[in-house]
Amino acid sequence: MVLGSTLNVKEVFKRVAETVRPAMDFDVMGVGIVTPSGRDIDVIAEVNPDDHGHAPTPPRMPLDSFSVAARVLRGEAVITHDATTDLDPALAGDRLIIDGGGRSVMALPLRFGERVGGCLYFGKQRPNWFDASDVEVGGAIAAQVVLAIQHQRLGEERGRARRLEERLESLRTELGERYGFDRIVGRAPSLRQELQRAAKVATTDTTVLLTGESGTGKELVAHAIHHGSTRSSGPFVAVNCAALPDTLLESELFGHEKGAFTGADRQRPGRFEQAQGGTLFLDEVGELSAAVQAKFLRVLQEREFQRVGGTVTIRADVRVIAATNRDLEREVDAGRFREDLFYRLNVFTVHLPPLRERGDDVLLLADYFVRDIGGRMGKGEPGLSRDARDVLLAHAWPGNIRELSNAIERALIVSDGGLITAAQLAIAAPRPARATERQPPPSGNASAERDAAGPQSLADWERQMVTDVLRTAKGNRSRAAAILGLTRSQLYTRLKRFNLE
Repeated sequence: MVLGSTLNVKEVFKRVAETVRPAMDFDVMGVGIVTPSGRDIDVIAEVNPDDHGHAPTPPRMPLDSFSVAARVLRGEAVITHDATTDLDPALAGDRLIIDGGGRSVMALPLRFGERVGGCLYFGKQRPNWFDASDVEVGGAIAAQVVLAIQHQRLGEERGRARRLEERLESLRTELGERYGFDRIVGRAPSLRQELQRAAKVATTDTTVLLTGESGTGKELVAHAIHHGSTRSSGPFVAVNCAALPDTLLESELFGHEKGAFTGADRQRPGRFEQAQGGTLFLDEVGELSAAVQAKFLRVLQEREFQRVGGTVTIRADVRVIAATNRDLEREVDAGRFREDLFYRLNVFTVHLPPLRERGDDVLLLADYFVRDIGGRMGKGEPGLSRDARDVLLAHAWPGNIRELSNAIERALIVSDGGLITAAQLAIAAPRPARATERQPPPSGNASAERDAAGPQSLADWERQMVTDVLRTAKGNRSRAAAILGLTRSQLYTRLKRFNLE
């Protein structure tokens, strides 16, 4: 049939009318489709071959404005022999037919499977025109119209699916450009070596543990690993384990059933379900409580879990990347972290060096932030003065890259154009070497001896860093958190951990 020659029903409906006309004489022929709401009907095509002055039907009208609509939707073929006596002029749709000169009307249901989803209608300006033989012919035409509409819809769905795939591919390309390993700024050998290791493990499904001080870019590397993996088309879901109390973290990770606890008014999938087919990034994994550690260990071992308050076992098709700024081996020795979980996480470790150990990378990163943040602020690329560069190189960067970004943003806010100066960076001057500040304390005080000797481990470095920044901020915890690139809750966690409250 001619309807099969194109995906657009409107384009061929006039040719359909010409084909049908010898078998069934009519003045008007049209197709109406019931809207998804079920309350209206959309006229998707209508022809008036002889142009007998018939007014075009509005593109959408309420179904209840036609007296025959309910019968057609029940699957009946309805013939109106004389519109002037059989229809109700008080109804807008019936009035449209009468005012348009219609006398005979035949309406045939369009069946889409078990459902009637529209009608094929014919009109004639003479009464008693259509009969049972016309219903038979019209029914065959209606079946072909249904095929044509389904053909068009299938083509539209394929077009939408193709556009969606193109959009997803475009987004994947954009994300790859944003999160690829080559987008990570830095030339320090210690960094490049670790990034090469990360790139090698990215192509596998191996669990990865990222270590390093706060603000060294662990989440950025996690993104790069995900986008370099076979799961790159799946979701990347990040959870900060230190940002949620223990009572909420289990529900956040594993989801919960309705009624599992007070306030659980509906079922909610957790982050493991949201990350299915992709990557789950657990930042600050060292902050997990003992109870959550045990449940997390089961997921890593068995690759399955249950929602809080649930009994259904859910398969976990997820790659785990964990990150911590703690020394997990020391945490295991201290009994604060499960040894079996540590070995499950520590399959492949990537350690990100602190900014103070990356030499001139601080200047590369500073220039990058000036361009990026300055562009977003509309300040162009003002550049860095010599004294600003000297200060950047001399600073210890306890907050690492996050602290550097904050310092550049702060300087751009107060700058009026021209080169950014050291004063605008507002970075505290480097403290004198600790060996010249104090004499070794009397023997017997192990804690004081460790302080005098300087930090000896990652945890000691972090404790000293927090102490120094609090001193620089004169005890102002909000300012100290900003300098460190932490939230207030994250700073309070560290104060409690290091007995600095």
